[in-house]
Amino acid sequence: MLSASAPSHRRNPRLLALDTATERIAVALVDGDRQWLADEAGGALASQRLLPRVFALLGRAGLALADLDAIAFGRGPGAFTGLRSACSVAQGLAFGAGLPVLAIDSLALIAEDAFAQHPASEIWVAMDARMGQVYAAAYRRHGEHWQGLHAPALWTLAALAEAWRCQPPVCIAGSALEVFGPRLPTGAASCIATPHDRAAALARLARAAWQRGEALDAALALPLYLRDKVALTTAEREAAALAKASA
Repeated sequence: MLSASAPSHRRNPRLLALDTATERIAVALVDGDRQWLADEAGGALASQRLLPRVFALLGRAGLALADLDAIAFGRGPGAFTGLRSACSVAQGLAFGAGLPVLAIDSLALIAEDAFAQHPASEIWVAMDARMGQVYAAAYRRHGEHWQGLHAPALWTLAALAEAWRCQPPVCIAGSALEVFGPRLPTGAASCIATPHDRAAALARLARAAWQRGEALDAALALPLYLRDKVALTTAEREAAALAKASA
């Protein structure tokens, strides 16, 4: 997948990885067995804070963009603005330095972080998607890698609840656990609502993607949007508030 001008494949690569799919910024810089990490609040200011964090880590490591082998980014699903920020920054830096990119599944990132807290062979990830919906996916662990059992999709609460009743999860991770509480039937599953170290998890996934040969030309960097509509109308917000009050 690498372009002819891309760096040669190395088992111990130098990688920059960034993800802003949630309310937090995760940035990881990998140089073989060494790594430098930043995991902090982002939200609406993610686009302003991302580049300073990137260059701060490069400075701490004594590396320049030209020293890297690839730039990884969380492609989503997730918040529209966050996905756009991560993709555009990764693509811009990669173009400028003549580097390929690695597109990382942002829900697999949640699974990787959850696995570090509670190792489980299968993990469902459920993230609040606003508007009473959930971004969800299921993964199975194979060695150091994740196999997708259910691809990332946008679920209604009712549909996801029914899926879990029919086939109860072993482990569930993600913000939807706290946002929706008992409206999602978790049963006997282990529940991990709070992330531990997203940047470290991002570093591991970036290394794994590089070793699998998943580097792409920067021109092919695209976010994964699962929703065309990103905001409710005034009438829809009023209807949702009324329904919540009635419940």
